[in-house]
Amino acid sequence: MKKDINIRLEKEEDFRTVEELVRESFWNVYRPGCSEHYLLHVLRDDPAFVKELDFVMEKDGRIIGQNMFMRTVIEEDGGGTADVLTMGPICIAPELKRKGYGKILLDYSLEKAADMGFGAVLFEGNIDFYGKSGFSFARRFGIRYHDLPEGADDSFFLCKELIPGYLDKVAGVYQTPRGYYVDEADVQEFDRTFPYKKKEKLPGQLFDAPSD
Repeated sequence: MKKDINIRLEKEEDFRTVEELVRESFWNVYRPGCSEHYLLHVLRDDPAFVKELDFVMEKDGRIIGQNMFMRTVIEEDGGGTADVLTMGPICIAPELKRKGYGKILLDYSLEKAADMGFGAVLFEGNIDFYGKSGFSFARRFGIRYHDLPEGADDSFFLCKELIPGYLDKVAGVYQTPRGYYVDEADVQEFDRTFPYKKKEKLPGQLFDAPSD
C-alpha cells in the first residue's frame, strides 16, 4: 500500500465530503450530470447497506476515494436464493485516477468483505480494470443478469468469489437491490443543493440526458 494513504470506515461527518467527491468523479461520465452522489446518499439508510464495508480512502488527510457494498441475492433456478454482495458506487478523485489508488481501495475492500464471510460479489463494471482484482464474467459462474434478454451482451456483468467454490452449485438470476432504483426528480432536487455544474452530452456516455 502507498505510504501516504489510509483506508478507514466512513463517518457521519464525512457524508457530504464523500458525496461531493462522488459527484465530481462521475459527473458527465455515464450520462450528462450524474446520479451516483444521490444514490450513495440514500443507500446509507437502506437495510441492505453493509456499514462495516463502507470505506473511504485518505491521502495526506484528504478523502480521495470511497467504496461501499450492499447485500443482495441470486434467485436460483431450482428455487431458493443464494446470498451475495454487490458493490458501488466506487470512485477515486478525478485527478488521481489511473495512478493505482483505485485498485488498492478495491482489493482492500474485497479482503474485508471476505473476512466477514461473504461468499461472492457481483456488479456491473469494466473487466479490463476489475479483472486485475480477480473478477470474471458472471456467466462463467452460471449467473444471469435480471431482465437481460437472452443473447444480449452481458460483458458488463462481473463476479468474484470471495470463498472459493461458493457458487459451484448455484445457477440463477442476480437481482439488483431495489435501493439502486431512484427517481430522477429526486436526483435533480438533491443535486440542486450542490454548486452548479454544467451537464454535457459526451462521446461514450451510456445514457441520455435526464430532464430537469
